[in-house]
Amino acid sequence: MFEHFTRHTLNVNGIPIHFVQGGTGFPLLLLHGYPQTHVMWHKIAPSLAQKFTVIAPDLRGYGDSYKPKDAPDHSNYSKRVVAADLVNLMALLGKKEFYLIGHDRGARVAHRLTLDYPKKVKKLGLLDIIPTYDVFHLADQELSTVYYHWFFLIQPYPFPETLIGSNPHYYLEHCLKSWGRDFTAFTPEALAEYHRCFQDPMMIHGTCSDYRAAATIDLEHDQLERDKKIECPLLILWGKQGFLEKKYNVLELWQQRAINVTGKAINCGHFLAEESPVDTEQAIYGFLE
Repeated sequence: MFEHFTRHTLNVNGIPIHFVQGGTGFPLLLLHGYPQTHVMWHKIAPSLAQKFTVIAPDLRGYGDSYKPKDAPDHSNYSKRVVAADLVNLMALLGKKEFYLIGHDRGARVAHRLTLDYPKKVKKLGLLDIIPTYDVFHLADQELSTVYYHWFFLIQPYPFPETLIGSNPHYYLEHCLKSWGRDFTAFTPEALAEYHRCFQDPMMIHGTCSDYRAAATIDLEHDQLERDKKIECPLLILWGKQGFLEKKYNVLELWQQRAINVTGKAINCGHFLAEESPVDTEQAIYGFLE
């Protein structure tokens, strides 16, 4: 995976952040989701690297990046702090401006990053999410059934960590199978990496902390800036076979949060870049070019 990419770890914002980098051209930052790592981009990153300098990090709390113990107010896992990690990483690499594509949790970080650093992000792509504020405020029985993990993972430490840690292999594959529509889309190499990282109790803790922050301090930040809109062009992609397509008018929700929004459904489940890499890559290419 990631042939012709190089691996690095840099001290960023006070913690080590691991990432891969490859290609030449305008910088493109790729942010992964839960319960994955930067490896989720392995099918499309090499092609994107033919025209862009692709940088794909592990978010704090994930993969081979540092996983600090959660603060009492979850502030060290807030999307604002994680966004600052990535802006500082790009600055260390000499990238003052960049394109930004995020999936799932990485898309939530990307949303916050673009609001906090509007001059940094020239174009933004968000994969298979609606705004975090809307998830909580539009929640009903149907959403709570599908997004059960949102409410499980935010329970106080160490309850979810203990249950997940009793069988992380089963839990990880349950997530991938229940949110995706084609488990065979996850290559043996990618699965091995996801399992390796999820065996680390601190990654389980870090990922729970990510969700705890989303339900507390992130909501506070979102509430204060509900009227602040994304200024750069925004691409929204979501799985046609997934929950969002069935439940929401995804574009309409994002049109309330951004000035210039385009997007469409991709024929797959939640994991677009692995379940439908060709269509996902083409949509990203068309948007960025």
